[in-house]
Formats: sequence, C-alpha cells, structure tokens
Amino acid sequence: MKKAIIIGAVLLAIVAAILFRPQPQPNTAAQLLLDWTANTNHTGIYVALEKGWYKDEGIELKIITPSNTAVETVVGSGKVDFGISFQEYVTSSRLQGVPIVSIAAVIQHNTASFAALPESGIKSPRDFVGKRYGGWGLPIERAILETLIKADQGKGEPRYVQIGSGDLLRMLGRDADFVQIFYAWQGIEAKLRKLPLQIISMSDYFAVVPDYYTPVIITSEKKLRTDPQLVRKFMAATAKGYEFAEKHPRQAAEILIKHLPDTDPQLIKDSQKWLSPRYRADAPRWGEQKLEVWENFGNWLLKNKLIEGKLDAKRAFTNDFLPKED
Repeated sequence: MKKAIIIGAVLLAIVAAILFRPQPQPNTAAQLLLDWTANTNHTGIYVALEKGWYKDEGIELKIITPSNTAVETVVGSGKVDFGISFQEYVTSSRLQGVPIVSIAAVIQHNTASFAALPESGIKSPRDFVGKRYGGWGLPIERAILETLIKADQGKGEPRYVQIGSGDLLRMLGRDADFVQIFYAWQGIEAKLRKLPLQIISMSDYFAVVPDYYTPVIITSEKKLRTDPQLVRKFMAATAKGYEFAEKHPRQAAEILIKHLPDTDPQLIKDSQKWLSPRYRADAPRWGEQKLEVWENFGNWLLKNKLIEGKLDAKRAFTNDFLPKED
C-alpha cells in the first residue's frame, strides 16, 4: 500500500511537471528592408540569419528587397522595423520630419569611388571638366563633383547625363565617361572582367568632402522608445554576423552565395575578401559611429545648400544598442 502511494505521488509529480513547465515563447517577427539588391554590404545579416543568431535572440527576421518606396519613409512610418540607408538620406529625412535613427554603421569609412576607362583621359578630379558623368541626377552628386574639381584646381564642370541604375561598367565609354561605383562590388567585378579602370577614391579627398557612413542600419524613434529590447537583440545578432564576416571572409562569402544563387560566386568571394576588413576598420567595435562624422558631413551638406537647416547630429544616431566592447 505504502509503495503504491509513493508511486502515485511520483506519477503526480511527473504529470504536474509536464503540465506546468514553462512553455517556450514564440519568436518575435521583425522585418529588415534592404537598400538595394543583396550584396556584400549585407553579408553580416545573412550570416546571422543562416547561423540562427536572430532566432537565438527570439527574433524571426524577414529580409525584404526594396521597391520604389524610400526605405527611410517606410521605416519611419513603422511599417517595417529596420532598414538599410545612408547618412545623407538619414540627414535629409530627419530634417523633413521623418523620425528615423541610425543605429549602426555597416562600413566604417566611405568606400565610394569614381571610375573611368583609361582612354577617357581622366586621372584626377580636374579631368572631370567637360566629361560626361553618368549618374542619378541627384543634387549631392553635382556638389561632390564640383567640390572635387575645385580642390584639384580645375575650372568648369562635367556634363551631367542621367543613366540611373544598370550595368555601370558597360555604360563606360558608351553612355558616360565616368561614373560613381561601389568599389567592393563594381570595382571587383571590373577586375574579374579584366576591364582596366582609372579609379579616383573618395577617401583621398576626405579633407574637402568629409567622410560619411554609407550604408547604415536604421530604425524609428518610436521603435527605440517602445521596444528597445527588440532593437538590442536585433543588434546583438547583427553585430555577431558582421564580426564573423570580418574574421572569416571565405565562410561568410559561402553563406551569402547560398542566399544569392543567381549572383557570380567569384564576385561574392572576391568582394567579401576586399570588404571584410573594412566593416570595422579602425573603430573599437563594428557599427560604432562618431558624432564628428555626423556633424562634419551635415555641415558640408548645409554649406552646399543640400539641406535646409542644421542637423541635430546627436539625435540622428546612437551607439547605445550595439553590444558592449569586449
């Protein structure tokens, strides 16, 4: 009898443990809107997704390819939680009342370049004068080019040709004499095509056109107020992904190739090798942003009448949601 009572008690304890044990909480759905077609700028995100690091943080992340709607407007309205943008767009959007905040710099320094074919005769910014610049027709393009030409003691301006998106390398010599490229992508692609390019890097002219963060990860002011824990967890997984990509470019490239089966795998591998050390560069941790970078570029935009009013740089970005330094 006593034995039966003991067995019954044990069984009751087991049933109670099963019935009342804590149930796993469902992951929180979150969305990230890209700025462009996925490329090595986004590798850390895909690494974190593939490794399950978002799920480890309780996040079910959906990556969305952009349509014609501005990423800044969509994120600012709260329709998606996070997005990929650029410092110049965050600056102009905030001054227009769009409540977005940059929460991480994807790449520590501006890697943009101007590219031309050797036969164009373009060797420095002064040679831009009279040449066809193929771009998007944005005021900032004109301001950057005019500043570079003046700094290089040139007189005059390029001929502006609006070419939009497409294969910029194939447009060189045909539709335009020089274009602006993302070196980690089109610059590497040109090498694979064995297409010689004359490259003029923005980094050589930071004294006249200040360095700026391109791209950055953004969220809304409301998200920071109402769900800071989600932002913190999202950044923990994302930072882990970029740190992995920085230390293991080959493995990171293989992960991105898996998610981009229609993209040249060699381009991804070579691009990743070039870009990985530039994610963090000289910063103490990946994603870190400096007030002086936001202020200096904001002042340059104002000086060139590209924005109306002075940017409150301290409110445009935050490092508060990055993982703590080791």
